[in-house]
Amino acid sequence: MKLVNYIKFKSTMKDVLISRGVSSSISEIITSSLIETSLKGVDSHGINLFIHYLNELDLNRLNINPSLQFKQMSDSVALLDAQNTFGHYSGHQAMFKSIELAEKTGVGIVSVSNSTHFGAAWFFTNIAAKRGMIGIALTNTEALVNAYNSKESFFGTNPFCFSAPMKNEDPFCLDMATSVVSWNKIKNYRQQNKELNAGWAYDKNGNETTDPHEAKTLSNIGAYKGFGLGMVIEILCSGLAKGPIGKDIAPLYDLTVKQDRKISHFFLALDISKFTSIEWFESYLSNMASQIRSLPKSNTEDVIIAGDKEKESVILRTKHGIPINEGKFKEFLKISKDFEEAIL
Repeated sequence: MKLVNYIKFKSTMKDVLISRGVSSSISEIITSSLIETSLKGVDSHGINLFIHYLNELDLNRLNINPSLQFKQMSDSVALLDAQNTFGHYSGHQAMFKSIELAEKTGVGIVSVSNSTHFGAAWFFTNIAAKRGMIGIALTNTEALVNAYNSKESFFGTNPFCFSAPMKNEDPFCLDMATSVVSWNKIKNYRQQNKELNAGWAYDKNGNETTDPHEAKTLSNIGAYKGFGLGMVIEILCSGLAKGPIGKDIAPLYDLTVKQDRKISHFFLALDISKFTSIEWFESYLSNMASQIRSLPKSNTEDVIIAGDKEKESVILRTKHGIPINEGKFKEFLKISKDFEEAIL
């Protein structure tokens, strides 16, 4: 395992994207998402994804020159055709549009069609939270999660993400898949030949497996309830964007598939100032968090709320560096020797 300086690593990633024809502005958004997600300790959606995006670029699976235009449907609702560009970019634009609408009406919603993998959802919701709003981001994905009581998958990991501002600390953020783990986490375990936890995944026959190389589909969180939540997210994404359902979306990692993936996203910004003062709300949420963190412990570990582990990781990784698997780092070196300069 190596440790890399996030500033130098980001700079090299950005240079690589620009050398492939991606604009500086779009490259900045992509690399910010990946680096900041790795700093949070969410390695499944951080810098480990960079090489896959490059593979997609090499196969012309991503539109690097989109001309995005919003279609205003009402004072609070807009649609965006992502034109098969990077989901990080279309999501970034959509969240800012949601904020713009919310500033006028109290709530802004943007439905995005024809998009691609947008990385970590928190990257978008925190944009709203840092501007005094509640942010929500949803996306559908390819079918990777078993339907309840079925041996086959129907929906994807369909994540739910919610952020809200807090006083004197980064926003509260719940960013969760509706599967027990993400598919990228399974891939990371494969690279390390590390056994999966029981209850994470199923093999091709629909039987539970702890072998990362045998895993084909994932388990729902909360069984029937988790599957229901995944369905709600699917409706808000593909239903409003008129996009394909998870079962009809082309796989992310099968680079032999040439068809556009047509991922659908849903973004919402809610202007807190239309309800109460930002100062009151931030104090309210910080006080709630403080009360929870002060509850009696059931064991030796601290009582935490959603996002606390990520906030701690940011402090540690900013200081000590982002860890990266030796094998993965060699893949980066094949792309550019400049990544050597980021080693700590």
